[in-house]
Amino acid sequence: MKKILTSLALIGLVAAGTGAAATWAIAAEEAHNAAAPTHFPIDEPKEMSWSFTGPFGTYDKAQLQRGLKVYKEVCSACHSMNLVAFRTLSDLGYSDAQIKTLSAEYTIHDGPNDAGDMFDRPGKPSDHFPAPFANEEAAAASNGGAAPPDMSLLAKARGVERGFPQFVFDIFTQYAAGGPDYIHSLLTGYDETPPAGMVIPEGTHYNPYFMSGVSLKMPKPLSDGQVTYDDGAPQTVDQYSRDVSAFLMWAAEPHMEDRKKTGFRVLVFLLLFGALVYLTKRKVWEGVAH
Repeated sequence: MKKILTSLALIGLVAAGTGAAATWAIAAEEAHNAAAPTHFPIDEPKEMSWSFTGPFGTYDKAQLQRGLKVYKEVCSACHSMNLVAFRTLSDLGYSDAQIKTLSAEYTIHDGPNDAGDMFDRPGKPSDHFPAPFANEEAAAASNGGAAPPDMSLLAKARGVERGFPQFVFDIFTQYAAGGPDYIHSLLTGYDETPPAGMVIPEGTHYNPYFMSGVSLKMPKPLSDGQVTYDDGAPQTVDQYSRDVSAFLMWAAEPHMEDRKKTGFRVLVFLLLFGALVYLTKRKVWEGVAH
């Protein structure tokens, strides 16, 4: 009996040791995976509430105007918006006079003139937002070797793919705010602390929401109180990020509201047309034996 009890005790100790070793191995593997992730972004972008989502969503013009202000005072120092013309800002609620004044604040490099020379002039409503750098090489040289992307279509180009089963639900919810969600999460994700053991390349900044790696060249661009709002909206990083994300969504899809209205009218027409076809079929074939 004593030998049996001793054997059972030894088996228990071996099992406990094996279990502890397995637990330690799993913990070590999880720590390694956290320190050396293989998929990006590390964290999924936070799904925010936007006025323009859903089949009847519309842009909040006050928010778009605040987002334009954030772009002008912060983002435009590095990021171009080559595909957006000043005249389209009328969609944000600006008058023609306001657009003329705003566009004249920019200097446009134009030409050649009659003498064959390039020259600078004040902007006009027909002009597009000018780039802050002469070319992509100059942009890269001024930003540590990485040229800041153009922001014209950024909100459509930066949508993070959502795996199963989320993409199935997205078909029915008409989720199309992946870009704004990503931009907002990226702008508010700079204060996150990297996991222990993670190596952050020198000259870069950790951000778990960056879709191309553990860190990016762009430093934290926003801080509380950086941009002054005239409408009493909170002057916080979160609000700035929401506003500029909404503005970039409008820049990427300025005709979204018209598209939704047209789609709704088409659906109503198809429903009425289908009902008329069904009633016609019933009328034509009601006296025919089946």
